[in-house]
Amino acid sequence: MTHFTCSRRQLLRAGAASALLALAPRLHAQSAWPAKPVTLIVPYAPGGQGDVFARILAEQLGKRYGQSFIVENRPGASGALGARLVLRAAADGYTLMLGQTGEIAVNPYAMKAPGYDPLKEFAPVILVGDSPLVLAVPQQSPYADLPALLAAARAQPDKIVYASSGTATPGHLAAAALALATQTRLIHAPYKGAGQAMTDLLGGHVDCFFSSASAAMPHVNAGRLRVLAVSSRERLAILPQIPTVAEATVPDFQFSLWGGVFAPAATPAAILDDLNRSLNAILADPAIKSRLESDGAAVRPNDRPEFARFVQAEALKYQRLVQATGVKID
Repeated sequence: MTHFTCSRRQLLRAGAASALLALAPRLHAQSAWPAKPVTLIVPYAPGGQGDVFARILAEQLGKRYGQSFIVENRPGASGALGARLVLRAAADGYTLMLGQTGEIAVNPYAMKAPGYDPLKEFAPVILVGDSPLVLAVPQQSPYADLPALLAAARAQPDKIVYASSGTATPGHLAAAALALATQTRLIHAPYKGAGQAMTDLLGGHVDCFFSSASAAMPHVNAGRLRVLAVSSRERLAILPQIPTVAEATVPDFQFSLWGGVFAPAATPAAILDDLNRSLNAILADPAIKSRLESDGAAVRPNDRPEFARFVQAEALKYQRLVQATGVKID
């Protein structure tokens, strides 16, 4: 009879090998991602800042993974339509969203029935860019600075009209927050998009507009607009002479239009972590960083927990503001 003996060390090695074999299919499945094209949903029409971000990232992700990343624009319902579409997809890493301030931090509080809970149903992957707003006035405006504009509003209530690209957009809410904090009455003129709002600002039909820096700067450089203040915590490198709203009137005032990548919450963490690492590497590339920053965005490395904390803080800020102002999306 042949006798077989096995040491404790050999048993441990055998057990470890068995465990690795059991895990192999799962590890292989995750490492194989993406094995087919990935869809990146933009819940707005083509041409906006989020769309620009998405197309830059999709191109670079395609090169990095050797697989197609396809941008699909699904506008409607203030971004809610595209968000709901993403959540109806399988949570397998093949449907992502370039989400922005509105559909993630504002809709849950300003819409009667958004049809989704972004804080529970989306997994934040990475903050791509954080773009401050600029308070712009026509070149011929009589207001030399923000205090002068607010003084006119106090002297003649209902005199100052501000444009926005739509109800409950960051520009609208920034102006509403400014009015609330300074106890002034500013009249809201909502437009169907930033283009129409900018056209009427240039024509002198409205007094001011909290615009994205990227939309305003060509007109500022051409001498058609002036900027009274910026909504960021610090002055902008492209407008170093212009004070922040916090400097000029309201301490701690900070609003921005930000964009980030999101996935359905049940997407495997290994895929999300890998995607975060890849996107951080892409955003660190000097050429890519320069392209995004030239559009007015602040770009910085961030991991998934950091972005999740940012989203939570933004949601709380907008929840309080919507409750205080009564802003609603019909």
